[in-house]
Amino acid sequence: MSQNEKDTIKQALGEIIDPSSDQALKDKDSVRHVGIESAEDGAKRVNLVIGLDSDDDKTKQKMQRAIAKVIKLDLKYQGLKIEFELNKKKDSILDDTKQVRYIGVASGKGGVGKSTVAANVAIALKRLGKKVGIIDADIYGSSIPTIMGMEVTAPRGDENENIIPFEAHGIQLISTEFFIKKDQPIMWRGPMLGKMLNHFFYDVKWNDDIEYVIVDLPPGTGDVAMDIQKLIPESQMLIVTTPHPSASHVAVKAGFAAKQLNHSLLGVVENMSYYNHAGETLKIFGEDGGKQVAEKLETDVIQQIPIGQPKSGHHSLFEMDEENGVIYLGLANKLLKEIHNQ
Repeated sequence: MSQNEKDTIKQALGEIIDPSSDQALKDKDSVRHVGIESAEDGAKRVNLVIGLDSDDDKTKQKMQRAIAKVIKLDLKYQGLKIEFELNKKKDSILDDTKQVRYIGVASGKGGVGKSTVAANVAIALKRLGKKVGIIDADIYGSSIPTIMGMEVTAPRGDENENIIPFEAHGIQLISTEFFIKKDQPIMWRGPMLGKMLNHFFYDVKWNDDIEYVIVDLPPGTGDVAMDIQKLIPESQMLIVTTPHPSASHVAVKAGFAAKQLNHSLLGVVENMSYYNHAGETLKIFGEDGGKQVAEKLETDVIQQIPIGQPKSGHHSLFEMDEENGVIYLGLANKLLKEIHNQ
């Protein structure tokens, strides 16, 4: 495809009005990619990536019809493939001017302490003087508010109808748990999950000086992981497992999924690695699970975290005078070094 042909397509599409913003595509540079594939019979297909302010079904249907008219009727191409992605809203946490770093915390299965790791890493980063937020993207199994010892209440809005994030231990956070009735299950299909994530990133009034956002991902490799990739393709991922073979086996899948989505891996955390009792180190859940995950993913075991009960009586958060509190501080330091080396 010649540059002139590409420019012709882009110029023609640029006049289309995006109903989600009432602006022409050219005004927001929303024609992100133009490509052409030629079949053996000479037929040509145009491949497009188009940015929208809203990706609801009604908007996408209107845009598909308008784009198809231009490409097939006006410009006489035989085929068309369109991929839509959300525009980054100015003044949202995704605004490029904010320079926020995202740390995704993922696991292959539930029950490995992923959310506990996410919360303690956030607190450790705060202790190192960083401005930190948490997005609890584990939609079906949200637990960050409980781990942080918070009372679950309905969220409030500001004068611009933005959601005001909650705060605990000096950390801003948002979670699905604040939007549903207590103890009620979430029974949503993929599109609803995506809409909730869009609210977390676009409609929450995060502090302007926030530096690091911990994203607690759901276990596995489903819709949310793919939606996160669209929102924050530059996320850096931390994979959590336990030493047990069943956990490490599926953690590898989560790691490969992250790599396929073009995320960089910060390393592997082996949680519940051992238990110290009467001067003896007990490997209750086996050993080397984290090592096996790291080897297959071609990364490192960045930290082993022992089984521990906080002295304060809290079920999950550790203080600086406790072994695990010091270990999490060390993990936070390693993460900062790795993030800025990538």
